[in-house]
Amino acid sequence: MNDITSSSELEETKINIEKKLDQLASVTSEIGKVIVGQQHIIEELLISVLAGGHCLLEGVPGLAKTLMVSTLSQTMKLDFHRVQFTPDLMPSDIVGTEILEEDHATGKRFFKFQKGPVFTNILLADEINRTPPKTQAALLEAMQEKRVSYGGQTYELPKPFFVLATQNPVEQSGTYPLPEAQLDRFLMFVRVGYPSEAEEMEILKRTTGNIKVVLETLMDDQTLVELQELTRSIEISDAMLSYVTRLARNTRPDSTQVDSVKQYVRWGAGPRSGQALVLCAKARALLSKRYSVTLDDIAFVAPAVLRHRVLLNFQAEADRKTCDDIVADLLNQVAKPSSNIQ
Repeated sequence: MNDITSSSELEETKINIEKKLDQLASVTSEIGKVIVGQQHIIEELLISVLAGGHCLLEGVPGLAKTLMVSTLSQTMKLDFHRVQFTPDLMPSDIVGTEILEEDHATGKRFFKFQKGPVFTNILLADEINRTPPKTQAALLEAMQEKRVSYGGQTYELPKPFFVLATQNPVEQSGTYPLPEAQLDRFLMFVRVGYPSEAEEMEILKRTTGNIKVVLETLMDDQTLVELQELTRSIEISDAMLSYVTRLARNTRPDSTQVDSVKQYVRWGAGPRSGQALVLCAKARALLSKRYSVTLDDIAFVAPAVLRHRVLLNFQAEADRKTCDDIVADLLNQVAKPSSNIQ
């Protein structure tokens, strides 16, 4: 009887998981109603959400970065706040501030903490690099600890909590490069490129007519939290963990066997990069409805996980080498697990 019950429970669990994964697939389709193309970018965005991390999207103005994040929030039943980062934005505009209130019954005055827009499930930090470092740093504790400290008190943020930020390339005027410590808090750094000719034509069709898209809300916060827990349960072999460790260690000039790293890297990625590689690879496997990590999963997420954690030197700039070039060399030259492990 116990065997029958356990078998029945196992089958029910499997069905529930499949339903949640179908919901996730529907989210991708729903985003596609608004966003033309950019499937690779949407997949990376969902990987970041499943892995429970923050995501930074970089691209020139007009590539639908903000629209992509706001569309994602509409497909999920989550609280959503958008903050437009400007040079005069203050830390209190993000985390909140104390206001003076009066008790009408007693006449006594007291300070009350007024929560800022960071108290939400999805915070869209729009053009995050257009505000000075002091204001950028206001997000550090929230991103790392999922809480805010103010006036000697600690306030927990809602679950789940994500910062999905956009930024313009740092070469543009009026931008402030994000500090390395804050960049490292982003699980993934996604570069958004121009659409293809066919995609650009489709964008013109959709946006210059009378077509109105109504998005369906497909997932609530509880379902998302359950999927995040399931992501951490995805299997990864010791051989794969060893490979991830070698990838992370070979980004460091003092312990690498990769010539381009020795020549062009000032300093490499820290231990957080290995954690991010594993979590993102697990999320990508789950997104593909698989329950174990493959080499392809690691190769897919490696550029977005590592490109903001590797600091290049002046020689790299002179030779026009990018972080993506270094990551490509790592994936080509670092020894992979034996061929029987896919």
